Amino acid sequence: MKNKIIDLFSGVGGLSLGFENAGFDIALAIDHWDDSIKTFNHNRKDKVGTTKDVYDFTDQELKTLKKEVIGIVGGPPCQGFSMVGTRDHKDKRNSLYLEFVRFVQIIEPKFFVLENVKGLLTLKGGSFKQDIIKRFSDIGYNVTFKILRASDYGVPQNRDRVFFVGLKKSYFKDKFFEFPDVNKKIVTTEEALSDLLDVEEKSETQKYKKPPKSDYQKFIRENSSLIFNHEITNHSDQTVDIISKIPDGGNIKSISQDYYKIRNYNTAFKRMNSKKPSNTIDCGHRNYFHYCKNRIPTVRESARIQSFPDVFEFLGSKTSQYKQVGNAVPPLLAYAVAKKIKKMLL
Repeated sequence: MKNKIIDLFSGVGGLSLGFENAGFDIALAIDHWDDSIKTFNHNRKDKVGTTKDVYDFTDQELKTLKKEVIGIVGGPPCQGFSMVGTRDHKDKRNSLYLEFVRFVQIIEPKFFVLENVKGLLTLKGGSFKQDIIKRFSDIGYNVTFKILRASDYGVPQNRDRVFFVGLKKSYFKDKFFEFPDVNKKIVTTEEALSDLLDVEEKSETQKYKKPPKSDYQKFIRENSSLIFNHEITNHSDQTVDIISKIPDGGNIKSISQDYYKIRNYNTAFKRMNSKKPSNTIDCGHRNYFHYCKNRIPTVRESARIQSFPDVFEFLGSKTSQYKQVGNAVPPLLAYAVAKKIKKMLL
């Protein structure tokens, strides 16, 4: 059986990586952002990533993929759905899932996986959720959805995302996807990052100075001899002084009001908890700090919190790298879903 899939709105390929590790091959990955596709292709032997617009794929082009593609995965841009965004149901980016539907309708894969922020479920009274379910049901798929927390699947991060999974009725009959069981082993930020504490040089590429200190570090360092994307950010003396006063797992309100009322800091100004998974890694804001270093996490540390292996190198400016990491689906979370789908296919 061919196990080729398409990754729509792929970014650097977090979903792709999880599916690849479960035994699938990527036939095509599409994203409009050039930086993310350069990173996608840089980390893969087969350079199948493209910045061609999804609207520019004709129905005839998609029909040529029918025989080889068994699955379509992806996360349509979520800005309009996000809890922290405007949640504007008129946002044009919200209609990109209709292109996802078009790809599925024409290619007719055995399954699809659509990932997004959990805010999608309640936006406009839940009408987007209902529309997604109806559209895919109408074209022949049994659709189910669930909010998954990344830390339940070995990712050192409390990141909640909704996954819609559709199984083709003509192939799976009356079966619906059953989401993977929760992994009871929680990975903490300390278990994810502690072997990088002594690597504080200014260059992006460095050598490991200590052996791995946890099972997660052994896993994440597999096949890697160098540390990429680990350039330390320099903060002002005043910022460093304030960060230094925030305890492990605390936030700006853990210290005297004198420090945060004058500068109008808010509760987002916080430090990781070394004994718990990280908060959600976003696209690189400067308000979330290392559990014991007085700085924001590096791109590599952020990538580890997302469960990207150390061999995965991010290209572009540092600002771009942070955004690439923050936008991605955690590969280990994707792997848990992919592994369950693979078992159902077999």
